Amino acid sequence: MKVRKTDRRTVYTINVIKEAFIKLINKEPYSKITVAQLCREAEINRSTFYLHFDSIDDVLDAVLDDALLLTKTSPTVDFENQSFTFHDLNENESLVPACQRIGDADKYQKLLLDPDLSEYIIGRIMLHEKDKVVPNIIKRTGLSEEDAMTLFSYVIHGSFAVNRAHGFKKDSKWSHDVQLLNRFIQAGYESLRK
Repeated sequence: MKVRKTDRRTVYTINVIKEAFIKLINKEPYSKITVAQLCREAEINRSTFYLHFDSIDDVLDAVLDDALLLTKTSPTVDFENQSFTFHDLNENESLVPACQRIGDADKYQKLLLDPDLSEYIIGRIMLHEKDKVVPNIIKRTGLSEEDAMTLFSYVIHGSFAVNRAHGFKKDSKWSHDVQLLNRFIQAGYESLRK
């Protein structure tokens, strides 16, 4: 996204473009969305679009960043030496992976389910979560940063796959699967620590 002075009109226009993008992604796959469609949906001209964004990919990044910033408002929970019940997983947002917390917002679900975007979205989640999660893995396992990054990638890919398989909907099977993954990850951390 281009860096511009952030007055109210600029913020408004950027938000209109992002909301138009979300409306379009709920109608069709990302690969089919064009700048022309986006401009029509946002009721702006191409020059206004290009004043704020270089491409559709920039809009995607801005929308994903907004979604990921929503997850940063949840308090972080230290899983170490704690056990959680299905009730905790259903009710406490801080216990679920970032991709699930994003998925809880209906407006992002179609975006998360777009098969062409899975790896891209995972990469964006990793970019946002890396600085918080990797040091925690290092602390809990004693691994090098490189090895902790490998585990981090594994955990994010697995969490995204499980959440995607459930359509980013929380139900008893989702709770079971997430609790199973959390126990597996916790046991792995403990094993590596020894």
